[in-house]
Amino acid sequence: MLDQPKDIHPLFEHAPDTTEFKKLRKRIVRETRAAIDDFGMIERGAKWLICLSGGKDSYTLLAALTELQWRGLLPVEILACNLDQGQPGFPATVLPDFLDRMGVPHRIEYQDTYSIVVDKVPEGRTYCALCSRLRRGNLYRIAREEGCSAVVLGHHRDDILETFFLNLFHGSRLATMPPKLVNEEGDLFVYRPLAYVAEADCGKFARDLQYPIIPCDLCGSQDGLQRQNVKELLNSWEAKAPGRRQKMFRALMNARPSHLLDPKLFDFAGLSREEKPFDENPPQLTDEN
Repeated sequence: MLDQPKDIHPLFEHAPDTTEFKKLRKRIVRETRAAIDDFGMIERGAKWLICLSGGKDSYTLLAALTELQWRGLLPVEILACNLDQGQPGFPATVLPDFLDRMGVPHRIEYQDTYSIVVDKVPEGRTYCALCSRLRRGNLYRIAREEGCSAVVLGHHRDDILETFFLNLFHGSRLATMPPKLVNEEGDLFVYRPLAYVAEADCGKFARDLQYPIIPCDLCGSQDGLQRQNVKELLNSWEAKAPGRRQKMFRALMNARPSHLLDPKLFDFAGLSREEKPFDENPPQLTDEN
């Protein structure tokens, strides 16, 4: 992307002219493109619904996809969408004003799902699960109405890793957010192009570009969440051994069914002495690994 005044996209007009920011921007765009390519997200001529919450992650998603589109590397149509769910204190004019100034095609939808959540969720429980289901249903509907083939979300590397540990600790399964899936109805893709991007990079990127961040805890339902506990655990591991997050994330891309315990994924009963498992001599773990 050429950053001459007449060529720069409005989303980048406040970009710092520093080597550090240029490296950050390049890294985010490179990792976004890698995820799109690795997981086969591009359907030439398709239309994507980019879900914009007003948080650092969704702003980073919009900017990275817009830059790839600007460069001619993302041959799809982009429609940004914000779903105002009626949370008390939600600044309803922030995103429409921002998207208008940036010249980004968008749709703003108001659906008071907050009242439904407050009515249905018992006192003392968090709203997040039901809120997410209602939001997802509305986004699917909007995508269909707009002729989109994919709903695109801003979940990043750390979200994916945290979800893995939540499933491990509380769901008794090895699973996480996939970067690409098909919805239950089978008519829409769900993409997560920031799958390789670190949360810290999203935060710094959005702050450096002075995007108007809307907090995600307006409903007051975030305290004590299991996800927050997992995040703190991963932070403590990262502090003791920098780079551990990335190693754990890479492990999600290096599954060995023959070295797990799921007979539905590997035919243990049919294994013969003449056959070798996936890795006859797996590396031994030490304190240095």
